[in-house]
Amino acid sequence: MTATHFGYRSVDEAEKAKHVRGVFDSVAPKYDLMNDLMSMGLHRAWKAFTVLVANLREGDQVLDIAGGTGDLALAFSKKVGRSGRVVHTDINEAMLRTGRDRLLDAGVVLPTLVCDAEKLPFPGNHFDLVSVAFGLRNMTHKDVALKEMNRVLKPAGKLLVLEFSKVAPPLEKAYDWYSFNVLPKLGKLVAGDDASYRYLAESIRMHPGQQALKEMMKECGFGHVDYHNMTGGLVALHVGIKC
Repeated sequence: MTATHFGYRSVDEAEKAKHVRGVFDSVAPKYDLMNDLMSMGLHRAWKAFTVLVANLREGDQVLDIAGGTGDLALAFSKKVGRSGRVVHTDINEAMLRTGRDRLLDAGVVLPTLVCDAEKLPFPGNHFDLVSVAFGLRNMTHKDVALKEMNRVLKPAGKLLVLEFSKVAPPLEKAYDWYSFNVLPKLGKLVAGDDASYRYLAESIRMHPGQQALKEMMKECGFGHVDYHNMTGGLVALHVGIKC
């Protein structure tokens, strides 16, 4: 058995995807509401900044990985216009279904596909932009997924990784208290599920910090990588350019 982490637990690599799927099956119906409550609405500003940094143009081809409830896919679709395309994907069918319905309610029809970021079903050198928001930390083999993202990007294409990161030291104690005391109780009250939100807090702590993720992206084929801290490092947006 090859072990990996699932939050603070050690599980068989082959089992991690199933455990993660269970978490997101559980949280999908209340995901948007919980995002607003957990972040006090800040996730909307983080995503708006991501769209700004994407700097998309009419006709661009975009792949949104772990697209979930479709926030970024919807925003990107407005930028690429009718001549462009945004492909909305997620490994979790419940999350993807929620996102697809939300997009349809907004009058937007996008290609929607259940797929594994470690085995992307797309040709190489195809997309101008690949994005993954709050999804990389749940992937079993982050390096494999990053190499796949690099593969499907056009030369000089851009990868955006929006993810929880290492918060500034003065905020650590307050952040830990909130994450492990308030967050699970909020999950129990609103979504009827404290265990999934405890896992989410743990998975953030197990994810590589800003500099470590930057180095990982470079090792996976991105020639230039930079990151932007937001809200005291609570969240970071990593930007990688394919060689």
